[in-house]
Amino acid sequence: MLHWDIISKLGGLLFVNLILSGDNAVVIAMASRRLKGSLRRKAIVWGAAGAVGLRMVFAAAVTFLLSIPFLRALGGALLCWISWGLVQEEDGDEEGKVPGGGAAEGSGRGVWDAVKIIVLADAVMSLDNVIALVGIAGGNLWLLGVGLLISIPLVIWGSTLLSALLERLPILVYAGAALLVYVAVEMLFEDEALRGVLAPLADVEWAVGLLAAALFTAAAWAWARVRRRGGEA
Repeated sequence: MLHWDIISKLGGLLFVNLILSGDNAVVIAMASRRLKGSLRRKAIVWGAAGAVGLRMVFAAAVTFLLSIPFLRALGGALLCWISWGLVQEEDGDEEGKVPGGGAAEGSGRGVWDAVKIIVLADAVMSLDNVIALVGIAGGNLWLLGVGLLISIPLVIWGSTLLSALLERLPILVYAGAALLVYVAVEMLFEDEALRGVLAPLADVEWAVGLLAAALFTAAAWAWARVRRRGGEA
């Protein structure tokens, strides 16, 4: 009986983690899209592994983390900043350099720079995911760890496909960034410290998220045009 209980919980962990990892796969793909061949694979593998390790740390400290006021709000703001950097990097690559003075497509962003972005963004988005996974695992951190480790190859596979797609269709980078901004708005609404302030907008949270994503995309596109004109001048 215990055997089947463990199997059912493990299956639930795998299924739910894959569903909840969609946003994370987008981040991994966006952060690694400018790297080539083995460098991209290294960034995806190490980024996914680092993200899983961080989720285990969160799982052990989830109660404490949830008690920190404005943590989700801060995470949402950080996620917007990460999204802006990824979008502007796309424009920077077209001009031959990425923001921050790094080399462009020839060498791409360094593997460890990509890994840092992946782990940081995953840390920002994963707290709620970890709460759900801990619940499914019944508080068993060993079982949670096994479930997360087994899911790594599937997340890597999905991220690799997305990364290749983003390389072929760079315009989709804007769609990915818009999705991350929508997630950031959701995090604001979920912050206990802001719940009272945002309560009047709770019923239209989805509309606020879409509006924020649209404004972000428009601003990023406009800024990219300004940078291109400046480069041509």
